[in-house]
Amino acid sequence: MENNQKLDQWEEALEEQLVVLKQCQESFGLDSCSDCEKFFDCEIRKKYVIAVYESMNKGSTGGFEF
Repeated sequence: MENNQKLDQWEEALEEQLVVLKQCQESFGLDSCSDCEKFFDCEIRKKYVIAVYESMNKGSTGGFEF
């Protein structure tokens, strides 16, 4: 991250999931999950989406507004 900002636990989890997701995409020679046949059933992608959501709401429960 820029400006020496420390990542919180949700941002760290998101960064970890992004690495796993990118490694998976690379292993299949893909630039995006949308081109993958496992798009709707992929556990890696599901974990990434959850990590994105949690990083945005910082672990709060309930509704989330964009």
